[in-house]
Amino acid sequence: MRRHVIIGRFGPTDRRRVRLGVGEMATNLQFVAARGKIAYGIGRAMSHLLRLGLYPTEIGLDILVLAAHVHAADTRISRASESQDGWTREIRLVVPVSDPDRWIPSSSLLVRMLNFLTGDRWSVGFRNRPRDFSSPIPLRPAQLFGPPFNTLSLFSGGLDSLIGAIDRLDIGLVPLFISHASDGATSEAQNNLFDALKQEYTDRDFKRLRLWMSFPDGLVDGSDSESTTRARSFLFFSFGIFAGSGFDDEFTLLAPENGLIALNVPLDPLRLGALSTRTTHPFFTARWNELLTLIGIPGKVENPYWNRTKGEMVAACTNSDLLRRIAPISLSCSSPSKGRWQGLGIQHCGNCLPCLIRRAAFEKGFGPGVDRTTYTLTNLTDRPLNTRQSEGQAVRSFQMTIQRLQDRPELARILIHKPGPLSDESPARQDALAAVFLRGIQEIGSFLEGVRTIPA
Repeated sequence: MRRHVIIGRFGPTDRRRVRLGVGEMATNLQFVAARGKIAYGIGRAMSHLLRLGLYPTEIGLDILVLAAHVHAADTRISRASESQDGWTREIRLVVPVSDPDRWIPSSSLLVRMLNFLTGDRWSVGFRNRPRDFSSPIPLRPAQLFGPPFNTLSLFSGGLDSLIGAIDRLDIGLVPLFISHASDGATSEAQNNLFDALKQEYTDRDFKRLRLWMSFPDGLVDGSDSESTTRARSFLFFSFGIFAGSGFDDEFTLLAPENGLIALNVPLDPLRLGALSTRTTHPFFTARWNELLTLIGIPGKVENPYWNRTKGEMVAACTNSDLLRRIAPISLSCSSPSKGRWQGLGIQHCGNCLPCLIRRAAFEKGFGPGVDRTTYTLTNLTDRPLNTRQSEGQAVRSFQMTIQRLQDRPELARILIHKPGPLSDESPARQDALAAVFLRGIQEIGSFLEGVRTIPA
């Protein structure tokens, strides 16, 4: 087990000494690429944003630089070799920013956010950017008309973000969509869905901003890369806020996610650890809004579907015909490439937790037999599913929770507190969160009727 320090550097002359603690290992993260461009996709994204007529603020750029430190640490420090317990890493970030005095008061809040999100032990410090990079963003020119965008929404390629996009477009808004390009399957889904929306809403000049951010293997000496990527949502949100900082007025970054997944109540003890994500948990989004207020960015993060199940989102989508046509090309599966072992292409497995929630949602929202998604495991009822293999594990976890809540539905009010604090939520909102959790489990229970599992 080693403690790690990720030190951001701007250019070859940025050699400011950072004192290391006992047992700490330093990794320099160089942000200046060829020709003085900012690396890791940030310079390219900034150029695209400027072409759209949006000029992000220096503090907006700081957020994206901070997120790059987080993402580098999260994906290049192995939990297996760099932690004492196979999970919890100790990570310190030293981030060059435009105004450290503005950022330093937020350090403890950022630590709270990151510890909650990844389950690691973080420390965050700030220093000045070098003078050569003190103001890398050009001044905003005088403009008679500003950019056309009047809403900002995350666009992941999943079903929930697709419904969010349709709902915004169908009421006449002009969104700027925010995407983080990752694996090929995700990027393909994002591209195909965006093209389909463009073909449908030809009267709207909406755009999409994409970030390509990756780091070389071996960035951290002696450590393998890490696959759990629990901090990816910190990067996703940071990218959206970076773009939003270029809006003329206050902005709201929409993060469409159904209430069941946003709460992500563990179905079994294992899901408190490696299999649990907290991307849009109410505690995390509340901390984002606290951070934006603290550093003086006039924006907020909001999940417009926090009190709806996925099936309720499908049923209430404002353009149902369009959703029926293009939903099959959205991507929900947690492992869309694992079918390659069977000689198959990229497709939904049909039995992981997100696939089961997706299948139940289509049945709830559109009725049986309407889902045209290709699933590797097409029929869940033709034979008992082995709970010691992936085909039956998530099904059995759901069955146990379904039975538990059937016997004692009042447990929903207790279980929603397991993933994280809900102290920001009023009693009425906590009641609504318990209700959406219960309805979400019931929705999946209806879909899984007749599905059998056995411990083979």
